[in-house]
Amino acid sequence: MEHISHTEENYLKAIFKISEDSNTTAGTNSIAQQLNTSAASVTDMIKRLSEKGLIHYERYRGVTLTDEGLRLATHLVRKHRLWEVFLVEKLGFSWDEVHDIAEQLEHIKSLELVERLDEYLAHPKFDPHGDPIPDAQGNFTFRKQIPLAELSAGDHGVIVGVQDHAPAFLQYLDRLTLTLGTELQVLERHDYDQSMQVRLNGTQELTLSQKVCMHLFVQKR
Repeated sequence: MEHISHTEENYLKAIFKISEDSNTTAGTNSIAQQLNTSAASVTDMIKRLSEKGLIHYERYRGVTLTDEGLRLATHLVRKHRLWEVFLVEKLGFSWDEVHDIAEQLEHIKSLELVERLDEYLAHPKFDPHGDPIPDAQGNFTFRKQIPLAELSAGDHGVIVGVQDHAPAFLQYLDRLTLTLGTELQVLERHDYDQSMQVRLNGTQELTLSQKVCMHLFVQKR
């Protein structure tokens, strides 16, 4: 495989992320939005990645990763999420601070460093946002989780992940003490705006908007 630039790696990871989130092909506009770039730049990069055998592109249908493209993207995701665990657990960063730093660290090429990092962290299965970390063979550990919005009054659950990684959202959750591992019970669903009244860890009661409930993943208890 010829040299892959950091920018090309970012495109592969963006295509992977879009496909992971929507379970569909990645369109030009969705890639441009993900990377905050122009559609014209995406079109140029799609041609380059296609020539390198890293993606398949069908006009009007979108982009999918080839086997080699998927391997490279999965390895980037593995590095990114391992670095996030390291930054939070070992260096004391908060979960809203680590994404941009991990974006830089994920481009380090050393395979030995990644495997030593994984071993040092005791082979974590999930990152600080609850996203699965692929192993060295590219296998993910998945668990049954649903948006909080799908629970009914009286249901119990534990927060295991977030769909929105924006720092503002994560900071908002911190202020409400809605962190991973928080146990909650749905007390009431409000038909007017689909907000929810919940009790956290058996004590504190909160009203959560529909948007928050859609972006929090829980395991039903």
